[in-house]
Amino acid sequence: MGLKVLIVDDDLINRMLLKTLLKKNSTISDIVEAENGSEALEKYKSEGDINIILLDVMMPILNGVEFLKIFRSEPMNNHVPVIVLTTDDTRKAEVLDNGANDFLRKPILGDDLQQKISQWT
Repeated sequence: MGLKVLIVDDDLINRMLLKTLLKKNSTISDIVEAENGSEALEKYKSEGDINIILLDVMMPILNGVEFLKIFRSEPMNNHVPVIVLTTDDTRKAEVLDNGANDFLRKPILGDDLQQKISQWT
């Protein structure tokens, strides 16, 4: 059984790009998408077996930092790696302080993404 990845990004083009990059990774069998942190929390609960989360910071309804605060407040979620993807380097310390495991700067390069996924899974 391969990895199940949850992509959380409000931008459709970003999600499509990430899906294209992830499909090149033979260890990934399933990709779930959410458009904001609130939808991501619902998908995480309903899907149940997410192995890694790729999280945008700037989103409507519930942003990446707010998602992390809620997600990490549940100790049973602490085993799931969260890699934050953003164009804003100034948010790096904030997201890491709130429970992100790692950080990738957009635009995302396929090799960088694959390396981070294999590092955390």
